[in-house]
Amino acid sequence: MKRARLLFAGVLSVLTLLLAGGLVWQNLSDQPAGDGQAADRPPEASILVIAAPALEPWLRAAAAEFNATRPEQDEVRFEVQIVVMAGLTVLGRWDGSDLGGTYGNKSSEPSDRRGQGDFLTEPAAWIPEASALVEMADDILGSQQKPSPFQADGPFLTRSVAMSPLAWGFYRSRGIALQENLGEISWDALRTAAAAPTGWKELGGDAAWGYFELAIPDPRYNAAGLAAMTAAAGEYYGRARVSVDDIADPLFQSWLASILDGANGAGGLNAFTAEEFALFGPAAGDGGLFIESELLRRAAGIKERWKDPLLIRYPKIPTWFDFPFAIWAGPETSDFQQRAALAFRSFLLSEPQQREATVFGLRPASTGIPLTAADESLFLRSQNLGVRYELPRAEAAPFPRPEALLALLNWYDQIAGQ
Repeated sequence: MKRARLLFAGVLSVLTLLLAGGLVWQNLSDQPAGDGQAADRPPEASILVIAAPALEPWLRAAAAEFNATRPEQDEVRFEVQIVVMAGLTVLGRWDGSDLGGTYGNKSSEPSDRRGQGDFLTEPAAWIPEASALVEMADDILGSQQKPSPFQADGPFLTRSVAMSPLAWGFYRSRGIALQENLGEISWDALRTAAAAPTGWKELGGDAAWGYFELAIPDPRYNAAGLAAMTAAAGEYYGRARVSVDDIADPLFQSWLASILDGANGAGGLNAFTAEEFALFGPAAGDGGLFIESELLRRAAGIKERWKDPLLIRYPKIPTWFDFPFAIWAGPETSDFQQRAALAFRSFLLSEPQQREATVFGLRPASTGIPLTAADESLFLRSQNLGVRYELPRAEAAPFPRPEALLALLNWYDQIAGQ
């Protein structure tokens, strides 16, 4: 239970850390946030796009290719610059010192910049991990200025540019041992593994492995950590959508806590990302739940470094990250910037770039493009890992909503003093 408490302590502290962290936001744009007048535009301009870390390799390669074409908008040459920032961090910056108002932890000192965002220059576009984060931004920004800059229709309507589900990644020797002794990898199976008194000795593995350890991304900074808890709730209830009442159920809370007790450093500084899982090997955990594309990009390195290939499996209730391209259509960005961002989005959605996304382990947003369309597709190179080409999208677990997160935080508040 101690580790479970630490996890939710970490979740509880995300709001404070985001506000007090004091991120340094560099003004990378040569184009000042203007009033949209053509006379304000310089001969050349930079278009700032903030993107989720999982997209970084693909987007940087795509931006370099796009910029090499010397794109122009309204006879003004421009280039796209990518800034990588986790979606939760971006939300915190936009809400100033009052992000907690969304989650029920209201600050006593609201920002004096509300209504202006909290950046030196607002981005021309934002590509977070999930559409739900754009909806949360709408709630935050819509309360500060009407309408929200992302509540746009027509050509500026938010569109997904890539897809990637959550996936279980295990070192093969350990994943096979779990399957042979506990059946299909599931949250229930992991609950049994986490509770094994003698650890791997009774789980069919090497006793030298010690106790079973589950790696979970740090929910303070990584959207996958929050989504994992929603995926667990979906499996517990046997349905994709769960309510606040479901999360508040003591039986569910006890069940989830028993699993999280087996998380390596859950909620603390040692809660691992897919990158650290690959870098530190079994010391980071026997397996964990990560974004599929991040696992695929590190599969070859895991095999070479640890001599134990990756084994990939999928939760019963899939959780998708849809990476929406949201154009900032508020007065802080000019018509020029918005149309330039739209041009870059169109480039990302072109068939060549959607094929190229598979080279980085991302699934195309365009469903008509096969995962094996590109010769260097990571899906072609990962067939023996257990990758499933077909996964349901319609009945997936939604990303955590503020109300669900608040229910989890309330649960922690109740058990913290015990």
